[in-house]
Amino acid sequence: MALRRLALAAAAILATAGGVAAVTAPAQAAGSLTATLTYDSDWGSGYQAKYTITNGTAATVTAWKVEFDLPSGSALGSYWDALMSQSAQHVTADNRTYNGTLAPGASTTFGFLVSGSGKPANCKINGGSCAGVVDTQAPSVPGSLRVTGTTSSSVSLAWNASTDNVGVTAYDVYRGGTLAATVTGTSGTVAGLSPSTAYTFTVKARDAAGNASGASNQVSATTNAGNPDNPGGSTIPVAPYVDMGAWPTPSLTDMATAGNLKSFTLAFVNSAGCKASWFNAYDPRAAWARDQIDAIRARGGDVKISFGGASGIELAQACSTPAAVAAEYQAVVDAYALKYIDLDIEGAAVADPTSVNRRSQALALLQAARPNVKISLTLPVLPEGLTADGVNVVRSARDAGVNLDLVNVMAMDYQRSSGDYGNFAVQAAQSTFTQLKGLYPGKTDAQVWRMVGVTPMLGKNDDGGTYDQNDARQLVAFAQTNHLGMLSFWETTRDRNACNGALYMCTNIPQQPYEFSRIFAAYTG
Repeated sequence: MALRRLALAAAAILATAGGVAAVTAPAQAAGSLTATLTYDSDWGSGYQAKYTITNGTAATVTAWKVEFDLPSGSALGSYWDALMSQSAQHVTADNRTYNGTLAPGASTTFGFLVSGSGKPANCKINGGSCAGVVDTQAPSVPGSLRVTGTTSSSVSLAWNASTDNVGVTAYDVYRGGTLAATVTGTSGTVAGLSPSTAYTFTVKARDAAGNASGASNQVSATTNAGNPDNPGGSTIPVAPYVDMGAWPTPSLTDMATAGNLKSFTLAFVNSAGCKASWFNAYDPRAAWARDQIDAIRARGGDVKISFGGASGIELAQACSTPAAVAAEYQAVVDAYALKYIDLDIEGAAVADPTSVNRRSQALALLQAARPNVKISLTLPVLPEGLTADGVNVVRSARDAGVNLDLVNVMAMDYQRSSGDYGNFAVQAAQSTFTQLKGLYPGKTDAQVWRMVGVTPMLGKNDDGGTYDQNDARQLVAFAQTNHLGMLSFWETTRDRNACNGALYMCTNIPQQPYEFSRIFAAYTG
């Protein structure tokens, strides 16, 4: 969360209602080179798709070229892992130097974005048809659907895997006969539900050719009662970040007392190899600083532990499988008996589809094992809203079945030559609300506002802009009016120090120690 720079994608995406994985090309034929098209997401006015090139021949392929046509009104956007071009409505994709050679049985992928709803047609690979043998066999019915957890706004489910002749690619979760979620694993969470309400669920499996299984057994679940004083809202409405790597190690109880604070977000757990580590110094499994966390809880507050940040390598980047990432998240959750975790995804990590999807799958696994853990995503933002990469992070989590508690925006470092940082923070919150409404059309306005968190940087920002005490009061008033899920700020030791000097330790504006903490503490949710 320190010294950050935003790298905007070449093509911005305005996200709307959810995309689910689907396949339009048939399964591969043995003995041929094939290109299979799948859709990662589809929001009506555009989509993200990929081709999987598979060498089913007995000889090594040293180069490949995929060609297809897009209908009028659809145009190629950003792309990756191929060299792509469009002439009129004809699209050509040539291999890159690193993925052109495919041994027998090997495969590779390339992906792309399209604006417009028209789908690729007339696919050819190396001059021949992309298609193979048409698969018409449906997967087996998912077995033993069961409820694994409930909250006041969600139900978590798990089931036994289906089998298929070419492999299951997705599971569709239905709530009362209406599609509610699509996931790739054998668990998922349906969010956006009402408190104290009974629901029924079934699941169907889907294969690479789009064949769907029959429905699983039906299960019923009743959501928990909501909090009448703050229905569906966060129980820690204010949780400023604390850089736990600062020296000397910050005292949470001292900060809580001096700043009139109850709760904190503790930064950052990253990776030492594929192992969770406090800033490459302490093993969370040993419950480092647990005594401080217990003291905060004894005062009636709580903590989030945040994974990621601007420095270090987040676990989803370091580990090779979702299961390995989930195991590390769960180890930290268990060591500190956490009810909340935060994923601070920025820099290169926010634009890396592989680790983004791996993280989403890992979070879904974590919630299946620990259904009461609330998850927030902390992402870069501009006054106009989340970047296209940030929207993709949220969409990936949603599509993996993650029940997100919050999307917390880093309202800072906009790289603008001028402007009011107080107004920017409010505008960023409003813009993010609008984006989330598109991603979660089934939620009410009140439910979406409770998904919005805002985290400004106190005082001087890295880009030279200033966020002062009046800006903080403006944000608190805005949050009280709209009942945001959380307010935070970067960072409490800077507020404590109230100094001029290096940005990692000073706000560099006139202030009293803990002045911002006491302003933010007035927010009650």
